Amino acid sequence: MRHRLSYYCLALIICLPQAASGQSVSLGFDNQVSTWVGSNYTDQLYSQAGIRYIPTLSPSWKTGRNSKIDAELSLNTYGNLVFTGAELDTATYDLKPYRLWMRYSTSNLEIRAGLQKINFGSSNILRPLMWFDNIDFRDPLQLTNGVYALLGRYYFNNNANVWLWTLYGNKETKGWEVVPSVYDIPEYGGRIQLPVPMGEVAFSYHHRDADYSELYAGNPLVTDTRFSEQMFALDGKWDIGPGIWFEYSGKLNDEDNLLLTRWETYYSLGIDYTFPLGKGLNASTEYFHYSNNSEEELAKITRNFSTLSLSYPLFLSHNISGLLYYNWDTEEWYSFLNLQLKYDYISLYLMTFWNPDKLSNFIGNDDNSTFAGKGFQIMVVLDI
Repeated sequence: MRHRLSYYCLALIICLPQAASGQSVSLGFDNQVSTWVGSNYTDQLYSQAGIRYIPTLSPSWKTGRNSKIDAELSLNTYGNLVFTGAELDTATYDLKPYRLWMRYSTSNLEIRAGLQKINFGSSNILRPLMWFDNIDFRDPLQLTNGVYALLGRYYFNNNANVWLWTLYGNKETKGWEVVPSVYDIPEYGGRIQLPVPMGEVAFSYHHRDADYSELYAGNPLVTDTRFSEQMFALDGKWDIGPGIWFEYSGKLNDEDNLLLTRWETYYSLGIDYTFPLGKGLNASTEYFHYSNNSEEELAKITRNFSTLSLSYPLFLSHNISGLLYYNWDTEEWYSFLNLQLKYDYISLYLMTFWNPDKLSNFIGNDDNSTFAGKGFQIMVVLDI
């Protein structure tokens, strides 16, 4: 079904400009090429080299004085080589849709269908509301897989807005999920954002049926491995000189799912401020907490992190930034430094990091990654 949705969206994107003959039609085409090399040392030396190409086609046509239809078709094609010492360890490559959506919009309404990015919330680094994406704050390209969804948003004249969505045909985990959704059962939810003095607050809700078949494999006592999950969230941000924000997300698990506690809690608190030093030193800090709220001490899991991010502009369009994490539970430090040199069409990123061998700063993603251990990465990005 997921592939059929891709074909339908692709056919519409190709055919609708012809159907809209006589209307104002425009067609954009962008290319992003990125290549990288790097090394990191954990228990042994790992090196990697790769290249990625993301072409993007963006047709748009007006359907009325205040309405239009636009679309985005982009592909993600990449190859990556990983070496252990001097020996080739793995070679990975793929070609897949990256974005494949169509949208109808007016001055107050937006309806978007297809493979798209859906994200929201107030936090920047560790995000309780990371429900549908896997964006890493340290990634210069901010890449994330999309979700197959139908999203509607309505914007009121007082800046309040309402979101409604349904997801269908997604077979991969997203956000904080440890197992994928049941791909042939729709997920659904919504969000309402309201203006308040000097800021805004929002409430969000999402429901899905999760597929725990792999985790229950070999257990003959459990025959039904589909369990419902509900997520509730409240977030807000204000500009009172410094910017301040919070996010709270609670997850209510199916009472029949013996692998999880009934309730899980995520929340974060943050503040940022740009100090009048030189061209302006921006500092941002967040505190993040996770708990599975287990009444049994041996089953209780908590995660507590503090972060500090600093960013300073250099020359016209260059920038140097640094990021520190501290894990209060394991008493471990994570550090990351990035020098960005940006020109008209080319950006150069020089990154170095000093982290534990086993990363645990993202729940559900505790695997060794590009930024595990100690190392560096050089990335060149060409946008044309």
